[in-house]
Amino acid sequence: MNSNKINDNDIHQKQAGCRRLLALFTNKSYVLVVIAILVLACTSCKKSYLDVVPDNVATIDNAFTSKNEAEKYLVTLYAYLPRQSDPQYNPGLIAGDEIWMDFPALRFDDVILRIARGEQNTVAPRANYMEGTNGVPSMYKAIRDCNIFIENISNPAKVPDLGSDLRTRWIGEAQFLKAYYHFMLLRAYGPIPIIDKNLAVDAPIDQIRVKRQPVDAVVNYIAALLDTAAAKLPLTIANKTTELGRVTKPAALSLKARLLATAASPLFNGNPDYTSFKDRDGVILFNPAFNAEKWKKAADACKAAIDVCNDASIQLYTFPAQLVPLSPTTTAEMSTRNAASESWNSELIWGLTANNGTNFIQSISAGQYDPANATKAANNVQLGPTLKMVKLFYTKNGVPITEDKTLDFSKIATLRTATHDERFDIAENYQTARLNFDREPRFYASLGFDGGVWYMANSPSLSDENTWHLESKVGQYGATSATPITGYYMKKLLNWHFEWANYQFQNYAWPEIRLADLYLLYAEALNEYEGPTADVYDYVNRVRARAGLQTVQSAWTNFSSNSTKFTSKEGMRSIIQQERSIELAFEGQRYWDLLRWKKAGQELNGNITGWDIRQTSADLYYRETTFFSRHFIVPRDYLTPIMENDLLVNQNLVQNPNW
Repeated sequence: MNSNKINDNDIHQKQAGCRRLLALFTNKSYVLVVIAILVLACTSCKKSYLDVVPDNVATIDNAFTSKNEAEKYLVTLYAYLPRQSDPQYNPGLIAGDEIWMDFPALRFDDVILRIARGEQNTVAPRANYMEGTNGVPSMYKAIRDCNIFIENISNPAKVPDLGSDLRTRWIGEAQFLKAYYHFMLLRAYGPIPIIDKNLAVDAPIDQIRVKRQPVDAVVNYIAALLDTAAAKLPLTIANKTTELGRVTKPAALSLKARLLATAASPLFNGNPDYTSFKDRDGVILFNPAFNAEKWKKAADACKAAIDVCNDASIQLYTFPAQLVPLSPTTTAEMSTRNAASESWNSELIWGLTANNGTNFIQSISAGQYDPANATKAANNVQLGPTLKMVKLFYTKNGVPITEDKTLDFSKIATLRTATHDERFDIAENYQTARLNFDREPRFYASLGFDGGVWYMANSPSLSDENTWHLESKVGQYGATSATPITGYYMKKLLNWHFEWANYQFQNYAWPEIRLADLYLLYAEALNEYEGPTADVYDYVNRVRARAGLQTVQSAWTNFSSNSTKFTSKEGMRSIIQQERSIELAFEGQRYWDLLRWKKAGQELNGNITGWDIRQTSADLYYRETTFFSRHFIVPRDYLTPIMENDLLVNQNLVQNPNW
């Protein structure tokens, strides 16, 4: 993987060259000339991220001479989608507190991991969605191509062999993608320049030097664009052979729900940290006043999306009956596990396929659970769930381990031997840590661990009786040089049809948006606006029921030391937030949730820990070990910095606070 790494020295040299070029000119007229050169046709460094003037005009004209050529252009719009399934390129997967890896990385690009290690910077920002460097594509380049496509396809004189219905749908797809790319920028940077249309090649310099727009204006723009797109998109994909992964009306309205929930959250809704954040003209970029109605808008958007999903027959996935009957324990676990990794299952609202193959994420999730193939080398299995994340899952009673008044988790490393009744979760008579016992179904569905059962489609017994389990202490068949540093695996992300014998994976669409996410967003927005109403409980309980858990009301009343927690807005907020972190574990959502909730300062500071995997005996293996001490700087780290060279090129831009 090292051959694919970003060459930081090359980037720094190019940027330094640009700065030296600017420094040569002190006369203001010369500076304007240089800025124009840098923005329009910069040759000493790469093209600016805000290059909103189209190039290759002759090529563009040719792209819209026929339906076939135009469809190729549409495909390129999808090709800009970030590689969300790959932790090498998705901050949501690796910049948070869910998973960790040894350092320096072996056969693994660690450019995004360095954000979590405190190495974000302004010279060459990591996950630079504006420029498209350091691990991610350029969202502004993607937006520019969306604008080109929309402008040309909207002209009935172009692409004469394109029917009106298909033309309308393609415009809707491009509008959706344009909205999504703006959303990716908003989520990372906050106030951003809106690029609604590309400029003419002879546009004056003052138009090219665009400004950041206030957060509320950006949100309203994206929401309106998604409404426009949704009206043009199909309810479902008719041609599932060739079009799976293309966007639909449920995807558009679900993205709008996510957008408005983000805008209503503490980071963007009345955040006192940014009251003095203004552009160079004194325009306030963050509205300093909290507005509860934003949560109402978010709730309404969520409900509208849920209703459309219902019309499209999108429903919570449940594991179907097998030829060989499985225990209720395994069935419940497979329902939650496969909701994420079963290809095109009933719950998927929008699955990413272009540039988002899931083979890599599966290769780093596949524990060596098969003794017959223990000599096969695991590929890059260096990433593992943190002990903090392991503790986050509920007890079998459906409440946090710190609240369960019937189960004692005060000594998580105490050794215990699994009984016959526990054999579907932990191998019978196997000794493992107390932390791994008495946990909810999603714990065993999501996590692979020493002693944990690992049921797969090709189970040696053809059932969940006497099936595989993992043994990962040094000297055991599951221990390899690539064992995750924390001692846990992301089992949830490994499709259940993988076979160690031939080391082949069944690729699946990455679950960018699925129904459980939407249900929990709806419950969150309703709770923030009205408090814990019947619908708040209902939509959380739908997700819990699929996971094999009793209702929130029953679980907290009967098993929690804080039995009335669910009756207040604050208590229910805590429950919903933990529910989201559990249900969507390792799907790239928790990191962005922590940012929008303004909890990253609390959650992303402190020690990263796991078990001591270099030990042979259980008593030494199960010692909580610290690998790294994280430092999240508030409020600076809540927003991604803009590359300092861009501030020189476009003096209308302002940097994010404290960078």
